[in-house]
Amino acid sequence: MSGTSLDGIDVALVETDGRRRVIPGPALTIAYPSEFRERLRSVLGGADPVAEVEGEFTRLHSEAVEEFLRRHPGTAPDVVGFHGHTILHRPDERRTWQIGDGAQLARRLGLDVVADFRSADVAAGGQGAPLAPLFHAALAADLRKPLAVLNIGGVANVTWVAEGGALLAFDTGPGNALIDDWVLRHTGAAADIDGVLACAGQVSSSHVAKFLGFPFFGRPPPKSLDRDEFRDAVPVELSLEDGAATLTEMTATAVAAAVRHFPAPPSQWLVAGGGRRNPTLLQALRRHLTTLVRPVEAVGWDGDALEAQAFAYLAVRSLDGLPLSLPSTTGVPEPTCGGRLFSAAAGR
Repeated sequence: MSGTSLDGIDVALVETDGRRRVIPGPALTIAYPSEFRERLRSVLGGADPVAEVEGEFTRLHSEAVEEFLRRHPGTAPDVVGFHGHTILHRPDERRTWQIGDGAQLARRLGLDVVADFRSADVAAGGQGAPLAPLFHAALAADLRKPLAVLNIGGVANVTWVAEGGALLAFDTGPGNALIDDWVLRHTGAAADIDGVLACAGQVSSSHVAKFLGFPFFGRPPPKSLDRDEFRDAVPVELSLEDGAATLTEMTATAVAAAVRHFPAPPSQWLVAGGGRRNPTLLQALRRHLTTLVRPVEAVGWDGDALEAQAFAYLAVRSLDGLPLSLPSTTGVPEPTCGGRLFSAAAGR
């Protein structure tokens, strides 16, 4: 998995039947070299040189899997789920673009690869995101419901799971992306580590109020976002600390605004992704939400590996012809399979 935060590659091993059986194994995160991170950032939106970056991107994923297998000898995966990296997401135009060469990865690893998870959903009229909800539901099978699983990557998304298994899922708004970009622009650092800058700043309530006026928040789900959807909300005139505080508050208030769309209040919020490591952001979430908010580790999940695990799970569903998305998760007209198989044998 390579997420919208642009921080690196997550590799995770899962034993699964693509249904309810899910046994997570070990996981590994490998940070992108800073030079490559900037090259990857440069192709967001579909700008050149996409082909050159895609080749390097695929090689780095191959090396990440190989490193994982070296660290876990005896591991023999049947299939690799390869999400790629989203550089353009405009589902209302029926366009979504994840770079990553599945055929090249299959050749390099000598393993079957399932990639291109989102295109079929978008082509059928869905949002193409989020795709992790079915995996969240499988993991949460024995937990008290309703519950909400909040993933805070570059973009934040939520899965609401009802007793009985009904799902609702959608992007809530920005996650870490605007905060990360703000800090990078002002300091050269990749993120507001531990929310220190935001904690030292003052929130601009006028900027937050303007942000909440974006039409996106009034639209009923399912709905999804491009990483840079809220670029115009960035408070460019504020100081480093005040800007970080304001952007952090925006992420939290966007999550709170999502609750109006739930059929019933969740019994708890389980937070995954890099955002759960930001205590200032978690404090803001607890201030705005009226129920228990805690990292997914509280129920035994691995918040760093969850997205990578999800695409391993979805790869198996794809091989079995099972739906990856539902009308209630992406707005697709009917349950829709997806993914494209790249056979290792074809590359030999």
